[in-house]
Amino acid sequence: MSSAAENGDAAPGKQNEEKTYKKTASSAIKGAIQLGIGYTVGNLTSKPDRDVLMQDFYVVESVFLPSEGSNLTPAHHYPDFRFKTYAPLAFRYFRELFGIKPDDYLYSICSEPLIELSNPGASGSLFFVTSDDEFIIKTVQHKEAEFLQKLLPGYYMNLNQNPRTLLPKFYGLYCMQSGGINIRIVVMNNVLPRSMRMHFTYDLKGSTYKRRASRKEREKSNPTFKDLDFLQDMHEGLYFDTETYNALMKTLQRDCRVLESFKIMDYSLLLGIHILDHSLKEKEEENSQNVPDAKRSGMQKVLYSTAMESIQGPGKPGDGIITENPDTMGGIPAKSHKGEKLLLFMGIIDILQSYRLMKKLEHSWKALVYDGDTVSVHRPSFYADRFLKFMNSRVFKKIQALKASPSKKRCNSIAALKATSQEIVSSISQEWKDEKRDLLTEGQSFSSLDEEALGSRHRPDLVPSTPSLFEAASLATTISSSSLYVDEHCPHDRTALYSNSK
Repeated sequence: MSSAAENGDAAPGKQNEEKTYKKTASSAIKGAIQLGIGYTVGNLTSKPDRDVLMQDFYVVESVFLPSEGSNLTPAHHYPDFRFKTYAPLAFRYFRELFGIKPDDYLYSICSEPLIELSNPGASGSLFFVTSDDEFIIKTVQHKEAEFLQKLLPGYYMNLNQNPRTLLPKFYGLYCMQSGGINIRIVVMNNVLPRSMRMHFTYDLKGSTYKRRASRKEREKSNPTFKDLDFLQDMHEGLYFDTETYNALMKTLQRDCRVLESFKIMDYSLLLGIHILDHSLKEKEEENSQNVPDAKRSGMQKVLYSTAMESIQGPGKPGDGIITENPDTMGGIPAKSHKGEKLLLFMGIIDILQSYRLMKKLEHSWKALVYDGDTVSVHRPSFYADRFLKFMNSRVFKKIQALKASPSKKRCNSIAALKATSQEIVSSISQEWKDEKRDLLTEGQSFSSLDEEALGSRHRPDLVPSTPSLFEAASLATTISSSSLYVDEHCPHDRTALYSNSK
């Protein structure tokens, strides 16, 4: 489900060369999709709203659409075909949950021709995006469609409990039958809006085995890079403020545990990076290209379809960002290691791969030839842990790491060390002048100094870890000796301190 990784690139090939899928022209597939969805969604409006029952997940409705038309279906210039709709009531509930009205769903898909996208993956699937940039339509294999249908009850329960998710939002599952060929399609949310230019796009799995974009992919105007490319280009990671970072990681952890419970693996994080600093220079060019997208503001806004809404939910924080600055398109604000202001768009894709027998055999074979921990195919629990570790340690980081440079921290530590050593020296001088008693009494006063040095562990910029009693005693001696650089007016005190420590 590499969906919008291509950021709206047209399908490669000559202008007069039409792409085919299962020996069916893409134009015929697009026409059948629009006719079929137009009929089934329109017919569904006559059915009353009710709670979703378990049997609703396994219902399949079918309608025949001949080219000459019928009493129920319009005439068309495509070959005769049959259109099947899987779990119509369940998917109607999902669309309502995401705030998609039936009229808006029909208008987005059926009002204007679908736009074909290029596919950087090896699946050979066709990708289409609606003209208003809201929905992605992808052809899927029989096993993927079957797995999604089995997944629907658990998917339903998860959405009710956790509407804030980066998992794909499925809006419909359909099948077109024509000439003995079955073409199954799924309608999903668009992760990367075409109206926002993605300066970098990555497909991240957390593995390193052959995870580098091919030469053919790199030659595209908007290539989709992979894990090794990210480690090379963004070696310091991407930085967020604490609140956004915590919300993002919490959402990723919850989503990965859900996928693990369904025994799903080999999924990816589709990450689009828009550099705001670069967009200022390209503003005139983008404005000239995005004139048709001006109609978006007057249309239904799909809930949870943006990255910011996916990690924050429908509350005011996410909506406030979009309302105050509509140019963000729901992107998550971040910074690069260079301090560049970024907008990130992301979503988990390719979740219809279960760890079945063939995947187990594939991993076993690759593990014999290569390092088993680096290949993408792995058991779900290991895959989820490796995926989260990669995102947490290599990709996403808290912005506090940028605020204080090591040199400043070092200066603060030295200043604190000097202040502490001055206090110790003055305390020793006063005790030496006032008491001057036997060595035992002086040893007790130095024990109190040890306790004072131990108390300095409450200053995190001075002593980061809790020392033992022996370490505290040596620390007091070290700090006292460092006072040679601080107080140059007490030579007799230093002599006394040295003789006493001896």
